[in-house]
This record gives sequence, structure tokens and C-alpha cells, in this order.
Amino acid sequence: MNKKPNIDTVVILAGGLGTRLSEETQKKPKPMVKIGSKPILWHILKHYQFYGFKNFIICTGYKGYVIKKFFSNEKDFLNENIIIVNTGLKSLTGTRLKKLEKILPNEFCLTYGDAVSDINIKKLINFHFKKKSIFTLTGIIPASKYGAIKFNNQNKILNFMEKKDLKPNYVSGGYFVLNKIILGFIKKNKDEMLENAPMKKIVKTNRMYVFKYQGFWQCMDTLRDKMYLEQLWKNKPKWKIWKK
Repeated sequence: MNKKPNIDTVVILAGGLGTRLSEETQKKPKPMVKIGSKPILWHILKHYQFYGFKNFIICTGYKGYVIKKFFSNEKDFLNENIIIVNTGLKSLTGTRLKKLEKILPNEFCLTYGDAVSDINIKKLINFHFKKKSIFTLTGIIPASKYGAIKFNNQNKILNFMEKKDLKPNYVSGGYFVLNKIILGFIKKNKDEMLENAPMKKIVKTNRMYVFKYQGFWQCMDTLRDKMYLEQLWKNKPKWKIWKK
């Protein structure tokens, strides 16, 4: 019986502009926007650290020097290896990942630098290997802010559903587990979004799976999201699974 590879490396996409959070991102990249006294990027690393991850590869772009400066003085990850890679100011997600090809292990985790969750990373990884997946993503059900309307071609409303009545739809919440083979689906000389053409090609391999998760997950796209996370942080936040 083959021993399951031990995954201890996570790549964090932290190079975006964060235009919808411009109140905070004029002077720093979105992953450096704070929840409490620490940036959301710190919260993400603490989550993976709790599950024994030792290698953190942070893909930077917009104002990446702010991230580099923060971790040069940060004392909470002295036993971990943090690699900060400038993957381009405006590079898309697939291109950022492709640029890491030479330093990535055969199996690794990947996530976005602007969302927190209490997901059990160990269970996610076990699911990935059990399915013999090459690309596992975490499917989450985001809280809807709106009701839904159904109307005909004359724009006459046929039905209105309050948000509490909407059927849950899973969307990608990040927290990926990947086999390095998927890098072959990302073009080398073209700026590509991982979530577009590459993922459509990977689906056709029949080795791409979703880990359905209905626990806590929250992104920080807007100032409203930041304020919500700040409020949660003050009162036993669900994503704080670490002790110190």
C-alpha cells in the first residue's frame, strides 16, 4: 500500500489590486488589510500553520514590498519557511501559479489571500487523495445579500424568492489541493486566469473534484466585508482555530 504524500506547502495568491476595497488598498495590497491588529494574510497563514504546514509561498504583485516588509519583522512564523515571489503587477492567477513551476512540490495547496474559513485542511487533503484527484477545490455556499426574481420576455415578474428561500448553489471558495501536473494546462506565453480556460481543460480529465463545505467561510471583497470580519474577530471568530 502506497503511503500518502504529506502536503506541507501552500501557495497564497496575494498579488491582486483589490479595487473593490479601494478605501484600504490605496497604500497596501488587499491581503494586508487588517482584521483586528493583523492582516488577513496572517490569519490565513495561522490556519495552515495549525495543520502543520511548513512552507508558505506567497505570490505578490501590487505593492508586494508591503508584504515582504511585514514578514521580515513577523515573529509568529519563525519555524516556517516563507518564500515571497513577485509574480507580476497585473498577472492573472494561472500565470502567477505557472511562474512557480520550478519550486513547487508534486502536491500542494493553493488559496486566495482574501478569505478566511474554519475548514479542516486535513479532511480536505484526505478527500483529494481518496478521489485520486489532480485538482480539488472547496465548494462553499456564499450568503446571499439579495432575493431572486423570475420574469418573462415582457419583463413581467413571475416569481420572487426571498434570500432565505433560495436553493443553495456551491461556488469555488479557494482552498484548493493540486497536483503539479495541472500546470501543464496553463499556457506559458499567455496571461491566463486559472479559473477560466485551464480549469475547463482540467474538468475534461475527469480527475477534478469538489470538496463540499457548509461551514464558515468569508471573503473580504468590500469595506462591508472587512467591517463584518472585524465584528466577528471581537467575539470568538470561527476561523480562529489556533490557540496563540
